[in-house]
Amino acid sequence: MTSDVRPLVIKTTSGLDRPEAANQAFTVAAAAVAAGAEVSLWLTGESAWFALPGRAAELELAHATPVADLLAVVLEGGTVTVCTQCAARRDITPDDVIPGIRVAGAAVFVEESLRPTAQALVY
Repeated sequence: MTSDVRPLVIKTTSGLDRPEAANQAFTVAAAAVAAGAEVSLWLTGESAWFALPGRAAELELAHATPVADLLAVVLEGGTVTVCTQCAARRDITPDDVIPGIRVAGAAVFVEESLRPTAQALVY
C-alpha cells in the first residue's frame, strides 16, 4: 500500500434483499483493491450468505459487474470477513465459507476501523 492511500474497511449488511447496496459495497471494495488500498470487506447480516461457495453468483444486477467477480478481486488483494454472530445465526461455520474468508467478531472490526488512518464505510 502506498503511504497516500488510507486503509479502507467496508461493511455491508446487504444481501439479495438489497442488491444495489450489496453490489455497491463489493464494487467499492474491488475498486479500492485495484487502486492499491489495503481493503477489509466485512459481510454482516444478509451479506453473510455471500461467504458461501456459489452464493455471490445468485446476485444479478443489470449494468453491474457480477458480485462473484468482485469478490474474487477482493479475495485476491484484500481481506474478507464474515461476522461471527451473523454466521452463527445462519448456521454458517468456518468450514463452510470460501477459502480465504475468515470468520471474526466485532472486536476485530473495531480494531481495524479505529486505526489512525483507516476509513470505514457501511453499506
